[in-house]
Amino acid sequence: CGENGQGKTNLLEAAAACSTMRLFRTAQKKEGLRFGENHAFIFADFLAQERDISLELRFSRTKAMEIYKNGVRQKRQSDAQGLLKTVLFCPEDLALIKSGAAERRAFLDHAICQLRPRYGEALAQYHKLLDHKTRILRDWEKNPSLLEVLEDFNEAMARAGALLIHYRAHFVGKLAPRAAQIQLDFSGDREELTLSYQTVGTVRNPLGPTVSIYEDLRAHQDSHRRAELEARSCLSGPHKDDLSVSIDGCPAGAYASQGQIGRA
Repeated sequence: CGENGQGKTNLLEAAAACSTMRLFRTAQKKEGLRFGENHAFIFADFLAQERDISLELRFSRTKAMEIYKNGVRQKRQSDAQGLLKTVLFCPEDLALIKSGAAERRAFLDHAICQLRPRYGEALAQYHKLLDHKTRILRDWEKNPSLLEVLEDFNEAMARAGALLIHYRAHFVGKLAPRAAQIQLDFSGDREELTLSYQTVGTVRNPLGPTVSIYEDLRAHQDSHRRAELEARSCLSGPHKDDLSVSIDGCPAGAYASQGQIGRA
C-alpha cells in the first residue's frame, strides 16, 4: 500500500515481468523506462526448481531487452519464462470477458508459457510463420512466384498450431472445473460458470494427440485455400481461437453484470 504515484504497480509489473518476460501495461518495453532515461533493469533473486536463481532483465531505448539467468545471457525469452511463476490480476483484467478473442488468447498464452516452455517456443514460431504467410497472401497477385512456398508455410504452421491447440485445450480443461467451483462459492451456489475452448472447426478432438490435430488443421487449410487467396489474409489456424465464458448457459460478455464479470 502507499500513496498514488509511489510505484506500487511498478513493483508488481517488475515481478510479473520476471515471470513472463514482458510488461503488462505496454507492448513496447522501452515505454517502461523512466522519463529521460535510456536504460533500466529488473533484478530478482528467488528459489525455483529447488535451486537459487538470479534473473536480470535489461531494458534499453535503442535495442531489444536482454535476459541474464545466473549471470549468463539467454538467447531466447522462453529460456527464462516461467522460472518464477506468478498470477497477476489488475483492473484491466475485468475487460477480459467483454474484450475480443485476441485478449483471451493472450490470457491463455501468458499462463501456459509459464507452465510449458515448449509452448512458448511453438507460439513464437507460429507467429513468425503467420507473419510470413500473411505477407505472401497480401502480395501474391503482384508476385505469383510467392505461391510456390505457400504450402511449406502451411505445413509448418499446422505442426506448430497443433501444439498450441493441444496445450490450450488441456489448460482450459483443467481450469474450467476449478473456475466453476470458485464461481459457485462466490455466488452462493447460484451461478454456474462454464469455460470452453473454441478452435478450428475441423479439429475433431483438441484434447487428442497432436498428430490428429495436425491432420485436421491441414484439412482446414486445404478447404480455405481459395478463400485466403481472395481475402489476402490468413483465415485458418489457432490465431483465430477463443475462450468461451458463459454463466448459467448465457454468454458472459453479452449478459453478465459488472459484478458477475468481476467474479468470473
